Amino acid sequence: MFHHIQYTGTREENYALVIKQLEALIAGEPNLIANLANAAALLHQFLDNINWVGFYLAEGEELVLGPFQGLPACVRIPFGKGVCGTAAQNKRTELVPDVHQFPGHIACDAASQSEIVVPMLKDGKVIGVLDIDSPSKNRFDEIDQQYLEKFVDVLVASL
Repeated sequence: MFHHIQYTGTREENYALVIKQLEALIAGEPNLIANLANAAALLHQFLDNINWVGFYLAEGEELVLGPFQGLPACVRIPFGKGVCGTAAQNKRTELVPDVHQFPGHIACDAASQSEIVVPMLKDGKVIGVLDIDSPSKNRFDEIDQQYLEKFVDVLVASL
């Protein structure tokens, strides 16, 4: 059983704890959708000042909406379009302090002001992305990027 806890350490310690929680949640569970749903829920209760967190899964040359927490979202995003599609195409994290300054930003939620998208890579191939939006500019930084990339690595390793 999972209980909501207060994260009282440093940001790095708190991220390390949430990664351990992820490992426990996905241990022994082979179902991708179940693991992504729990991962999205875990991040949703862990991260403050966010309005959307979830996954898009690769199908051919586009991303298709997967498990998430937040308002209804765009269903399909072509590789190379918006923050998610750019992260997928370039196979690297996109850290966007102000989405209105990102060329081709796709506004699924008008409240979103900043975003981080971490590609999910398996054997060098993009299988999806983790997408997190915030209603505040400059919400995400290099610490978020470092630990969210580790979070995604743990998740992908379980697939």
